[in-house]
Amino acid sequence: MASSFKTLAPNDVVSTRNLLHESIPITGTIISGTYGTWPNGNNIKNYAHGMFQSVYDYPYLSSSANHIFDLTCGYPATSSFSSSTATQNSKKINIYNEMAQVLVGFDQNGNLRRFDQDGDLTGGTKFNDAIFINFTRLLAKDEIKKGSFTLTLGTTSASATPMTNTVLVKDIGAQNAYKVNSPAGEYGILYLTNSVGTTAATGSSVAAGLIYYQAGIVVLTSSVFNGRLSSSVGFTPGAGYSITGSLVSASISGTCDSFRHRIANIQFNNSTELNSTVYFCRANHNEFNYSSNKTYLSSSRLIVKNNSQDNPVAYPTAVGLYSPDNELMAVAKLSEPLKKDPTNEFTLRVRLDY
Repeated sequence: MASSFKTLAPNDVVSTRNLLHESIPITGTIISGTYGTWPNGNNIKNYAHGMFQSVYDYPYLSSSANHIFDLTCGYPATSSFSSSTATQNSKKINIYNEMAQVLVGFDQNGNLRRFDQDGDLTGGTKFNDAIFINFTRLLAKDEIKKGSFTLTLGTTSASATPMTNTVLVKDIGAQNAYKVNSPAGEYGILYLTNSVGTTAATGSSVAAGLIYYQAGIVVLTSSVFNGRLSSSVGFTPGAGYSITGSLVSASISGTCDSFRHRIANIQFNNSTELNSTVYFCRANHNEFNYSSNKTYLSSSRLIVKNNSQDNPVAYPTAVGLYSPDNELMAVAKLSEPLKKDPTNEFTLRVRLDY
């Protein structure tokens, strides 16, 4: 127990912030083939409500399984896709509206905004039909690192070999050009770039969607497949649907199954924000040379002194941080006792992470 308290001055305390990054690779085989024959993998969970499906890294009934992301799709009521004959029409509208409320918000008149292609929210082209990838906090942590996201999609019409031709979806230049006008935090624009066998997109001129970094959500426009699948049966095998036909006529789970079948790879770095407060605990030469520990005295004599003329000496083993009303809040243990007497002084650096 300390024999006295010492008040920390403002110069004795400093706060720091660091970002720790982890690389997250998600291969297409995990998403659509490792744990069963597509589309019925044991790591894919569909629900009775049919509004989204969950993807795990292992069969989801196993205690070792980790939930990695959810998939769903939708469009607004004003979309040309919306009709009374469209499959799950009201649910697809509700999904789009829910995502837009959280990620885009409302305008000054209380009207729900739609996802904007360039992010300025003042007009221009909107993403009126979208596939949503919602990454779990386990993967995204505090946020997805800007400029690190890459999604590889297969665009071959033949469903048996969808990865012969591919395109890359990237948040190019997002480190310096991200948007801040979302209620969900910062977001960037995803661009379609060329990859193996595909020439439909050039450079970074084709907007493919949006990525919300703190929310861990990707909004991908369905038009990334338009003009790239030469046959209407390419997107939804067996049903004969194009991407447009799938959004209108297929169920949400059916569209998600077809989309998973064309994911070759997802790659990004997550970010963990580590906040630290560093306390510089300074023990001057005339401070903390005594202890009130019961073992410090024997018959009223200091057991660490050979004779009464020696300087007082103590061996600190811990540092206690107290609140203003002297309530012990934290204890930092030293790796070994330090000898403290009037002939020396030292500074102990205590870091509190949170």
